[in-house]
Amino acid sequence: MLDSLRKRLSGRKRRQALLQPQPLTQLNAGLWPGQGDEAARARVYQQSPWVYIAINRIAEAAALVPLQVFRLEGERRLAVERHPLERLLDAPNPQLSRFALMEQTVGMLELTGNAWWLLAGAGGAPEQIWPLRPDRMRVVPDGKGLVRGYVYEIDGQRIPLEASEVLHFRRWHPANDYYGLSALEAGRLAIRSDVAMAQWNHNAFGQDSGVPAGIVSIRDFVSDADFERIKREWRQSYGGPQRRTAFLRGGGISWQNIGLSHNELDFLKGREAQRNEILNLFGIPVGLVSENATEANARVAERLFIERTLWPRLVRIASVVTQQLLPFWPGEHLAQFEDIRPTDSRARLDEIRTAMPVLSINEVRERFYQLPAAPWGSLPAGMAAATAPGENAAAATPAKAALQELGRWERFTLRRQGGKAERPFEVRELPAELAFEVAAQLQAANDADDLQGIFREARALLRDGQAGD
Repeated sequence: MLDSLRKRLSGRKRRQALLQPQPLTQLNAGLWPGQGDEAARARVYQQSPWVYIAINRIAEAAALVPLQVFRLEGERRLAVERHPLERLLDAPNPQLSRFALMEQTVGMLELTGNAWWLLAGAGGAPEQIWPLRPDRMRVVPDGKGLVRGYVYEIDGQRIPLEASEVLHFRRWHPANDYYGLSALEAGRLAIRSDVAMAQWNHNAFGQDSGVPAGIVSIRDFVSDADFERIKREWRQSYGGPQRRTAFLRGGGISWQNIGLSHNELDFLKGREAQRNEILNLFGIPVGLVSENATEANARVAERLFIERTLWPRLVRIASVVTQQLLPFWPGEHLAQFEDIRPTDSRARLDEIRTAMPVLSINEVRERFYQLPAAPWGSLPAGMAAATAPGENAAAATPAKAALQELGRWERFTLRRQGGKAERPFEVRELPAELAFEVAAQLQAANDADDLQGIFREARALLRDGQAGD
């Protein structure tokens, strides 16, 4: 990658204006750590365990979610199988995988507020994607509030890049039009305090061997030579590089502790408070990492993390890809990450039941179950099974075949309980209305007993309907 970027320095006279230092946008040096000092952020990431955990948790979770491409036809969205963008992301360049690319991108966004992709290729659609380090990137404005281009600096060499060659992902910054705001700047005091407390704890038990600071009082008069000898021997035995010990002349020798213990400082609660503040800053619910969290709390925390932390970050990346990367390919397309937000099965069932009076069976199949249209699906979903012979093929289904299929459906469902079904059960013999009602009730089933109860009721309804005929 370094060689390919350096080649851009030759034969690009039209870009030389980008290399002038005057128009380079200056970063906000007053923020902590200075926006131009990306090395400071890297040190914080290396020194603070909670910053490391928060950024890694978000970056690795985001890298696991696949990106999908849809073709837009009016208000309809049609999934595109193996779009060129998806193939490019699967192998963005010879050195990185899709997971590594997304992990670096999201990690840099969390750490610095900015992430950059270089789109490399001979012309037309990009052939490779290279993530660029934020500490080497600078924006070149055009004087009108827009971006004229970028400059990437390697080993003192400035490499000009056109705006169309770079994708810039950034978080919102209230005081900067060109660079994003890092969460580290908002949490600078909490992070500094946590690092200082960890260092103090290390010094107390490492350098100082757990001996508290205090005063050694010598009550009897001693000569200067003896006084210096006593201090030297004391510090060799009990002192440390950071030990603060005072010596007073007087009668005898006594020790007075002037330091504060961990209990007096409420050290553990203080570190716990710093942890909670840092994790909340990054949107990590404490229940995900707390050792005292119950299973219910952990589930709620995971749901909050996915819905309020991870999903908005994925939407931010997908919107930039849609706006700036997908136009390289013809057609109107939309990039969207797979929706991993958890759903409420009971709320979904209520929604289906509300829609039944106004939607047809085929409309319900398409909207809620992503199933193709059925020949008998033009009827209203809430219509009772009272059609004349010949109008609905399901109405003439023999009783025995329908009961047998209901049994097969029950065995199919019980075998796949608790797992992800690769395909839905295909109904052929059951009446359409009964099949729809069973499928809707299965959405709210919690265990095997619920499943078996649903099928028992379905058999009873099937028998009662046939007896009435």
